[in-house]
Amino acid sequence: MGMVTAVTSFGRSGLYDWLIQRVSAVIMAAYVIFLTGFILSTPEMTYQLWSDLFSGTAMRVFSFLTLVSLAAHAWIGMWSVLTDYITGRLMGPKAMPIRLFLQVSMGLGAVIYVIWGVAILWGVN
Repeated sequence: MGMVTAVTSFGRSGLYDWLIQRVSAVIMAAYVIFLTGFILSTPEMTYQLWSDLFSGTAMRVFSFLTLVSLAAHAWIGMWSVLTDYITGRLMGPKAMPIRLFLQVSMGLGAVIYVIWGVAILWGVN
């Protein structure tokens, strides 16, 4: 019996990918809850107040963790959908080049968004 390997190249196993998705979902939910609470508890939102919030290191790190969580969560979900529907049930093994193109495109897009997000987060004065 051969060894089972992770084909997502993101985690060590399906369990590890499942755990990444759950942890990333908790981080993203915490971020949304925090921002919603901040907005609802602030009677008059000003640019200065918003800028001050994102100027703090803690908020930048929290935003960065959320951004990385979003990219990881999306990558694992996207890989699962493409594997199931592009080369799986709908199109069969001949669709491998299509799946590869979509995965590379979406992976590249995710990396670009993370780099762009870092530039925005650490560009705030």
